[in-house]
This record gives sequence, C-alpha cells and structure tokens, in this order.
Amino acid sequence: MTHAADLEATRGADRAAFGRGTWQRRPTLLVLIALVIVAIVVAIALFGRLVAPQDPSLQNLTAATASPSGAHWLGTDNLGRDILSRVLAGGGQALIGPLVIAFGAMVISVVVGIWAGYTGGWFEGATMRLVDLGYALPPLLVALVLAGVMGGGYWIGVAVLLVLFSPYDIRIIRSVALEQRGLPYVEAARTLGLSRIWIMTRHILPNVVPFMIVDFCLDFAFALVTLSGLSYLGLGAPPGSPDWGRMLSDNQSQIFGNPLGALAPGLLILLTAAAVNVLGDWAAERMAASGGMS
Repeated sequence: MTHAADLEATRGADRAAFGRGTWQRRPTLLVLIALVIVAIVVAIALFGRLVAPQDPSLQNLTAATASPSGAHWLGTDNLGRDILSRVLAGGGQALIGPLVIAFGAMVISVVVGIWAGYTGGWFEGATMRLVDLGYALPPLLVALVLAGVMGGGYWIGVAVLLVLFSPYDIRIIRSVALEQRGLPYVEAARTLGLSRIWIMTRHILPNVVPFMIVDFCLDFAFALVTLSGLSYLGLGAPPGSPDWGRMLSDNQSQIFGNPLGALAPGLLILLTAAAVNVLGDWAAERMAASGGMS
C-alpha cells in the first residue's frame, strides 16, 4: 500500500511538473503583443499601398504641416503629403531589405558555419580568420563609408549589410556545429559510414535551427534600424520615397508643426524591431523545450 501511495505521489509530481513546463511554454502577454505588432506590420507591408487613403506622393503645399484631421488622420508633412498614406506605402520597402539581409546571412552562416564546425581543418581556420576580420569592422560605419563611396542607394546598403552581418552568424553556427561534432550520436553516424552531407543536414542542422531563428530575428531587427539610419542620412532610399527612415529625416524639421510626421515612422521602426526580437527568443525557447536541440 505504501509503495502504491509513493508511486501515485510520484506520478502526481510528474504531472505537476509537466503542467508547469507546458504553462511556461505558453505565450506570455508580451509575446502576444509582439505577435499582434508583427501581424500589423506585415499587413501594412503587403496591403499598405492598396489601402492608403491618398496618393503618398501627392503634394499640396496649401495643406503643409497640417495637424491630424478627418481628411488626414496623421496630418501632413512639409510638402502637404498625407503621412498615413506614406507610412502605409513605405511598409513594404521597410521590411523587404531587412528580410533579404537576415535570410541571406542565415543561409551563408548555416552553410559555412556547419561545414567549418564539422569538418575543421584548413577551411575552419581560414573561415575563422575572415570572421575575426568581420568582427573588427563596425557594420554601420563600414556601410556608411561604402554607401557614400558608391553614391548611396537602398540595395547597395542591403548588399553591404548582408556581407557584414554574416560573420557574426557564422561564428555562432560554427560553435554549435563544433559542439555537436563530438557528441555520441554524431560518432555513431560516422561509425555507420554515413556521408558528411547526410550527417550535417540530417543530424546537426536540426540542432542548429533554434540558433538560426534567434540570429535571423536579431539580424532583421538590426538591419531594419541600420537601413533606416542610412536612409535618414541620405544614403539609403532616394529623396521623396515613402521610406520610414527617409520620413524621419524629411520631417524632423517639422517636429513642432506636426510631430506625427517623424514619430509615426520612428515608432514603427522601434516597435517592429523589438517585437521581432521577442518572438524570435520565444520561438527558440519553445523549440529547445520541445526537443529541438540534443
């Protein structure tokens, strides 16, 4: 009877522990807020131009720097352009560049990092020397110099940041692959005669996925802020385009006339970057807790 009671108590403790683990993996209020923000921003990027109430490039100098009203919900800028329409129209450009940078850096880091971490040898040594060089170069400063030399341009900034962001991700993925290389399951796979490609893609890659998610979200957030900074300095999006960073630059002189011209795009940049980071951390924790890592 005592043994049965002990067994039932143990089962109860296990169920309670499982319940606590399940509860901890549920989305918190912060995660839900971040999810709503990301959903809104994605909707803006996909449908912003379609639902914009006015032409984002239409100028009306007689209504310049107007306060919010029924005709202009967020007011107008110094050229009389509707701020809400420009914010909605600029969502696609605001996201596409950071997505290209984050996805490109992720692909490069996974291919190079896993290969370097698993195979080692001269390839790992050469890769890490290049990574060390990349760490010594501040991305924003290098992007400013190269964009300035090349005459600026949104996609020039995207290409430069893609190259500069990759070393950080390569170092992280390589460290994870190096750790996995010495684990028993990899040794067993090698003993069975499985190929390098098979081991790297079927065994090591799944354990790298949580780190890939975090790196992707961090890269996206930093790329969004950095590209907006380049546009703010006149080295990204061309003048007059409804780019969020460019809108910050164009409307800062009118901050006391209609502050929403600068605050609206600035808040969107800030909230989007923060929300993506929160979702990335939460997704990685869930994958780790559910067995995504060995």
